[in-house]
Amino acid sequence: MLDKYRKKADFILEPIAEKVNMKPNTLTFISLLFAILAGICLYFSHEFPFLLLIIPFLILANGFLDALDGKVARLKKEESKKGDFIDHAIDRFADVLIVGGLATSPWCTSLVGVAAISSMLLTSYMGTQAQAVGYGREYGGLLGRADRLVILTFAPFIQYILLISNINIFGWSFFQWIMIYFAVVGIITAVQRFFVVLKWFEKA
Repeated sequence: MLDKYRKKADFILEPIAEKVNMKPNTLTFISLLFAILAGICLYFSHEFPFLLLIIPFLILANGFLDALDGKVARLKKEESKKGDFIDHAIDRFADVLIVGGLATSPWCTSLVGVAAISSMLLTSYMGTQAQAVGYGREYGGLLGRADRLVILTFAPFIQYILLISNINIFGWSFFQWIMIYFAVVGIITAVQRFFVVLKWFEKA
């Protein structure tokens, strides 16, 4: 849902991108390092709750650098199919690392974790497959990557507050409910993207 507003962040990103003296692919790989750290921290945050206060900043850094690399490539006229491929591939690795860290942690049951990761990957697949058949990259739907990152930025703070207050939600952690949301709404998003492209074929 938030992906369609990405251009509205240009007024923030462009001045920064103009001053960046790094290759776009370098920024992409640095963003992956933050995703790795976020995934590790999510996995261990049940045992070391203070990590919940660090995770949001790691996810913010990942999302910011992911947005910045493309802007740098455009401003420096370094856009390429290779760069686009690397960017999208690293995004998928980052998604799996971050959500996977939570999915395999004690915060979340295995079934819900697998469902969340599966629906997330299916959503991403629908977006890239749309591009593969000529429609163009499809970012629409209720739960895109930007939406997930925003939710995962705020969720650790909320989970920390609930934890120190000794509060569960119907016997489950807040993170468990977030993953259920990712699983259900992710599937809905994949279906939305499927029908958007299907309608395009019918009009073509």
